[in-house]
Amino acid sequence: MQSCEAEPVRKYWRVWRSMVFACVLMIGGIAVGHAENCKADEPIRPNILFIAMDDLNDWIGVMGGHPQSLTPHLDRLAESSVLFTNAHCVAPACNPSRTAIFTGRSPHRSGLYDNRQRMRDVLPDAKLLPKVLSEHGYYSAGSGKMLHYFIDAPSWDEYFPSAETENPFPRTYNPPNRPLNLPRAGPWQYVETDWGAIDVTDEEYGGDYLVTEWVAEQLQQKHDRPFFLACGIYRPHEPWFVPAEYFEPFPLDKIQIPPGYRINDLEDLPPQGKRRGPNRYFEHIQEQGQWKRAIQAYLASVHYADAMLGRVLDALEASPNGDKTIVVLWSDHGWHLGEKEHWQKYTPWRVCTRVPLMISVPSGAPGLTSGTRPEVCSKPVSLLSLFPTLLQLSGLPSRKEHDGPSLIPLLKNPDADWPHAAVTYLADPGSYSVSGEEMRLIHYSNGEEELYDIRTDPYEWDNLAADVRFEVQRDTLRRFAPSEFAEKPEATLESLTLLDWHPAKEVEVPPSRPDGSPFDVFFINRRPEPVKLFWMDREGRPKFYADLSQDQPHRQQTRPGAVWCIQDGGGKMMGYFRVDDRSARAIVPKTSNE
Repeated sequence: MQSCEAEPVRKYWRVWRSMVFACVLMIGGIAVGHAENCKADEPIRPNILFIAMDDLNDWIGVMGGHPQSLTPHLDRLAESSVLFTNAHCVAPACNPSRTAIFTGRSPHRSGLYDNRQRMRDVLPDAKLLPKVLSEHGYYSAGSGKMLHYFIDAPSWDEYFPSAETENPFPRTYNPPNRPLNLPRAGPWQYVETDWGAIDVTDEEYGGDYLVTEWVAEQLQQKHDRPFFLACGIYRPHEPWFVPAEYFEPFPLDKIQIPPGYRINDLEDLPPQGKRRGPNRYFEHIQEQGQWKRAIQAYLASVHYADAMLGRVLDALEASPNGDKTIVVLWSDHGWHLGEKEHWQKYTPWRVCTRVPLMISVPSGAPGLTSGTRPEVCSKPVSLLSLFPTLLQLSGLPSRKEHDGPSLIPLLKNPDADWPHAAVTYLADPGSYSVSGEEMRLIHYSNGEEELYDIRTDPYEWDNLAADVRFEVQRDTLRRFAPSEFAEKPEATLESLTLLDWHPAKEVEVPPSRPDGSPFDVFFINRRPEPVKLFWMDREGRPKFYADLSQDQPHRQQTRPGAVWCIQDGGGKMMGYFRVDDRSARAIVPKTSNE
């Protein structure tokens, strides 16, 4: 039985507890309200779908690069985007182009000019676009080739294939017996320069099908934070092997040669232009009667890449993210298919620098609340502008190291004043092209130049550099180019490909069959005792060149097809290396069993 004296105590306790509880509710309500107000004040960040196509020139329907191109999905995206018809790559090669896009830094400042350099050797501390976005609350994920044959795992939250592998390619079917159509003319020829229809389904083919499948799955999910989703479609990069159904719309007997091709197109070029134009690939392709078959295969590969894009666009439209996602589509550089007697890339001409660029922005984006309307913009723009443009569209702070102007003025009004030109940098510092709205200047590091009026001469057939009537236009374009260029660091040994070691006991050492331009190979002896380096001449006779001490790299100029053999101190043949089509490392193993 409880005491009567305890009742007042319990009464006062209940009153005090109620008051405390009410205070907690009130304070909690204030805190929740404050949090809600803070959340309401924060801008709603748009999602970003960032789509790259590799080696895609203007052979798409809306750009009219080739009359037989079949690209319904690229055309469909253009119909809902701002289509930039005068967009140019930062460099006409994969590595410097993609590095500039993902770092926002120009080659003339970064020093990364060509494919042989490794991004993290030259720019060890650069923050890439996905990393910067993830530091501001984005979920950054990607699939396929976005950088130059590596992923840079620390820059991403998720990747397919797994980022830790640093291999951006999923399984891809290749014909078992190669070459399929183009015989390899010699060790100078890139082994992937080949083409043909293969009898497999998209799913069996893998490659870009698996990339776009993974991206589509990501798009269809609900995310608790805005996403940056990168989709690297590898075709139309070589080799041009795609399922046979994509060849069917392009009968071989109907194939047309590139409209930009002109016989004797090099006659009015300066020596540097004449040197950079013709290459052995185009000559070899013509000799083999493969020109039209190659054009057919490129058209088929573009058609295939377009179909893969269609899968991504369908997934986005069917997803909960369709009306709140920025879509950006770009190609890293163009591609020659005989124009200027050239094959591949690496040149300063418009056929190689001009690329597709489409940007679609939904309404409500912090940097462009009205969003974009379907428009065509002919102002000269550079892919260097993509990083700063996406930061501004997302309401994020700009970065002082970025070298390109934001494209938002042109996304608002494609006819806005645009006091910029697009500069494309070649592999040798000091060589570049400048693309204006009406004219283009090509400047080589030795001072030679070319000038073209793209209004009347879109294929750059008539060089006007010596015409005094265009001195003002030439001087105007020159002012857009930098006056200083960062030095070009050499590629590190670790970045070079590794030549195969052939022990002498397996087969006789063959003679050299040198064929192609010279470059360097670095020989490294891992054995504790010195060994001797010999070049095998064309008759298979060894010619002494150097003694190789342990772990001391020896730099040797050589050519594709050369054979270099190694002898021990007693003159016994140990093995040999056969030089391929590029600079490389040649490592003498520690033991004969390796």
